[in-house]
Amino acid sequence: MILELRNIEKSFGEKKVLTGVSFKAEGGKAFGLLGRNGAGKTTSIRILMDVFPANSGEVLIDGKPINYNKVGIGYLPEERGLYPKKTIIDQLTYFAELKGMNHKAAVKAVDYWLERLGMMEYRNKRLDTLSKGNQQKIQLVTALAHDPDIVILDEPFSGLDPVNAMLLKDVVKEQIGKGKIVLFSSHQMSYIEEFCDSIAIINAGKVVLHGDLHDIKRNYPRDRLVVRTESPDQILADFGASCKTMETGDLLIQLTSPEEKKYVMTRLVEHYDIDEVKVYEPSLNDIFVEYAGNAAAEG
Repeated sequence: MILELRNIEKSFGEKKVLTGVSFKAEGGKAFGLLGRNGAGKTTSIRILMDVFPANSGEVLIDGKPINYNKVGIGYLPEERGLYPKKTIIDQLTYFAELKGMNHKAAVKAVDYWLERLGMMEYRNKRLDTLSKGNQQKIQLVTALAHDPDIVILDEPFSGLDPVNAMLLKDVVKEQIGKGKIVLFSSHQMSYIEEFCDSIAIINAGKVVLHGDLHDIKRNYPRDRLVVRTESPDQILADFGASCKTMETGDLLIQLTSPEEKKYVMTRLVEHYDIDEVKVYEPSLNDIFVEYAGNAAAEG
């Protein structure tokens, strides 16, 4: 299954929010939709979910207009929206039924996910008696109980401790393994980098970068080396202005050209006590700042 947004335009009154937004996400892989606050991510997601229409453009599945009666979508919003005074089982079952499940199937699915997420003991409790992290897991059940084809996770790790974050990671990997389209929207770049095969960065309502994350990194000039050593002082002295200390404590050496890489690596290994030397690749955070940090977001 391939999900595609093609040339999406959206305005609210005189304010243009999206300008020709296009990207593709593939089943069995995770896709990261990134952008600063106000860049247009949420508007794109709402159009994808048919919350409101685009002014122009298309949402396609395998090249054809999406049929919302046949393609299930599960959504974990950044702003949580459950009922604090209602019991967990009642509202989760209600939301599953809204997605087309009969009551018996809804209860069975909800109980499966409560057990899977270690939340069965809260089944008959009110939502407002739970911690923020546990409320987050309950909200996740609303996105997954109806077994959707497309899973959209907006800041899914917000409020989770490391143990629950690991549990969510396992759940996400399961969904990807089942061939579903998993779409992340998050400012936590480490999670996007860990899960996502491809990304799109939206800036001021436009997609400014889109593609396979590995290929994006490989396309950066390979003219810097990262050196890990317990004795950095001599290297810093010998390489002068072309070498600096990174926040990690490693050294970063700027080469005059990528072709110099092999020579400098050999020189380092032969003349210094080196623990590791490798070509520097930018982190997703570096890429995000480059593409999303150079203009004010709109919409």
